[in-house]
Formats: sequence, structure tokens, C-alpha cells
Amino acid sequence: MSEAALRLTIFAGIFVAVGLLEFAFPKRPLRVSRWRRWGINLGLVVLDVVILRVTIGALAFATAMYAQARGWGLFNLVDLPFWAEAVAAFLILDFAVYLQHVASHAVPVLWRLHRVHHADLDIDLTSGLRFHPIEILLSMLFKAAVVVAIGADPWVVLLFEAVLNGSAVFTHGNVRLPEWLDAALRWMVCTPDMHRVHHSIDRTETDTNYGFFLSVWDRLCGTYHRAPPKRGHQGAVLGLADHQEQGKLGLLSLLAMPFSDAPRGRGADKGGSRGKAVGG
Repeated sequence: MSEAALRLTIFAGIFVAVGLLEFAFPKRPLRVSRWRRWGINLGLVVLDVVILRVTIGALAFATAMYAQARGWGLFNLVDLPFWAEAVAAFLILDFAVYLQHVASHAVPVLWRLHRVHHADLDIDLTSGLRFHPIEILLSMLFKAAVVVAIGADPWVVLLFEAVLNGSAVFTHGNVRLPEWLDAALRWMVCTPDMHRVHHSIDRTETDTNYGFFLSVWDRLCGTYHRAPPKRGHQGAVLGLADHQEQGKLGLLSLLAMPFSDAPRGRGADKGGSRGKAVGG
């Protein structure tokens, strides 16, 4: 099985599993029609995949193969057991994605792109795939640079990419987990309740819980928010304070959002905890 086919198979299995959990155990009632949002979010996914395939493709995996063949990177220069290199590479890659996520909130030009992800008025499994194509390209270039620097094994990179995509679907899932299970899981990995806080319109909550897979980085770096949103998981208003009308969040509007919004500072999306009524 090819790299792309294997990754797609793993992703499809996780997507179906989380989708079934959402239908069976939903956490929140949806503010917007599921099918209306899915059409927009999956439309972005298709566009992202097409742009990646006609430009840089599976760059992280290909870069790992290239670096390994030439002996580039840290783990190609040191003699460690494969399992130790694999674990270390996985941890480094996950921490790098955490830092990238923090930067996407802290650096104004990156936040303009990342706002497309945060503009979703509900979050479910498709929200984890909703990114502007330029952000996807920049993310792939960043991961490729990290892969070269550490000399990660190509199959470790493939595993990491599969886990990253799967965890993005899971953590955005509109899934109601028992409190005891959520509490146990989040000692190791990010959970839907943990990540939902990150999508609150309150910027003091948005700037927390950046992790995609492992929760340890938020704990170590002081960005962990243990409490539910101020209005609770059921009452929290999600999205961006200045983009609360679904009618203005179509596919073309999202693609234009980084360029059409007036330049704003880091605190521009701070707002109250109340959102406008949503059409749809």
C-alpha cells in the first residue's frame, strides 16, 4: 500500500468512527445546519488536497526520504536504537506543531489565516479539517523543515501525520464523553472538551489549549485551561466575535477572509461572551 493510500485509510477509519460517535452521543445542539457547514468545510478540504497535490504534495514524508538518503538531520548523525529515535522524533514533531499553533495566534499575519479555522460557528469533526489553503501550505513547509533538522525516519513521519490528522478530527468532535473518561484521557491526549475551550469567542479562552494530540505541552508551557468555558460547554459561544453570521461565512468568503478583513491587532477578537443570533 502506498503512503497516500495508507494515510487515507487510517484517516477514513477515524473519520467514520468519530462521525458515528457524534450522531450517537452529541455534546451540543448545533446552531447551524450540519449539511450547510459540512458543504463549506469539506469544500475547503477538497481545495486544500488539490492544491497540495499540484504543488508540494506529501512534502513531509518525501523530505524525510530525501534526508535519510543523504544522512541529513540529528538522528542520522547519532547512533540510537530505532525505538528511541522514533519516540523522540514523534515527540519533537508534536511539540513543533504545538509551537506552530501558538505562533498562528501570536503573529498577526498568521492569525489572519488561522481565523478561517476559528470562524466556524459550531465545531464537529469537519472543523478539524477547515483551514485556509495558504495556512496548509505554510504548515507543510514548516513540518518539512523540522523533519530535515531532526532526520526523522520516513515511516515515523507517516505515523505522525496519520495521528495528527486523526486527532484533529477527534478533538473537534461534537462528542459527549463521560467526565471520568475525559479526565483520564486528557492526562495524555487532548479531548473534545479540552479543545472546545480553545474555540470560544472569549480570547482569554481561545489563547489556551493549543495541543493537537498530546496534552503535555499545554501543561508544561502554561497554556492549559482545565475549567470549562465561562458559560459552560452548552452555553459557550464559539467562533469569532466579529463573524457570527453564517450567511457571511461561505466558502468564497472564507478564502477571502485573510485579505478582506481590515488589519487588526492581537486583541481584536476579544469580545464578550455573547454572540449574535445565527441564521441557517
